[in-house]
Amino acid sequence: MLRAMIVDDEAPARSELRFLLEQTGKIGTITEASSVRSAIEMLMESRVDVVFLDISMPGASGLQLAEALHKLKNPPAIVFVTAYSDHAVEAFDVDAIDYLMKPVEEARLDRAIEKVMQRAKPVTDSKVTIERIPVEKGGRKVLIPVDDIRFIMAKDDYSCIYTVDDRFLSTTSLAQFEAKLCDFGFFRVHRRYIVNLACVTDVRRCPRAPSSWALRASTNACRFRAPRRAAQEGLSL
Repeated sequence: MLRAMIVDDEAPARSELRFLLEQTGKIGTITEASSVRSAIEMLMESRVDVVFLDISMPGASGLQLAEALHKLKNPPAIVFVTAYSDHAVEAFDVDAIDYLMKPVEEARLDRAIEKVMQRAKPVTDSKVTIERIPVEKGGRKVLIPVDDIRFIMAKDDYSCIYTVDDRFLSTTSLAQFEAKLCDFGFFRVHRRYIVNLACVTDVRRCPRAPSSWALRASTNACRFRAPRRAAQEGLSL
């Protein structure tokens, strides 16, 4: 089953296309974006197999988004869905799979989906595709490479993400980070901490708490206590 995104500034157009996609039986999940900006933010959170993209939208156009996606190492397939035929040449310059005219015909949509399925394998598990984590920094969105993260600490309603030389705040919960990062060598050693196990350089028993061990993550001068069972499970001790 393919994972799809619909990008169109008109809600009725999105609803109609969603209905047609659901009827094909070949689409697993469908996300919607009303602008290029919101589409980019969603794509930073998780990958999709195919983007059904309108061209004429307020602000940035669908062609601009397609050009940006085309430069990625593993871009999603692009299927343009538009009321205008005069952008077809430009559409295929960015390696679009197909160019559908509104109102979309079921048969044409089926053929476009078949082309997508022939070109790319579906993304079945978003956890193994995450390479960067989006966070806010100084009023703008920043992408942190997963390998740069040393540990994540729960703090009030936020999560503090620590790298070698910086700290970032995120509204993503520790439980959500745990689910996203477990396949990247991260382990929840404490209810307040998730640690990149590759960065743990020091493990010692706590003399005043025999049932706990103290861990230190790489160059960060931060130690945190973990229950013995959790530490043994995470570090294979």
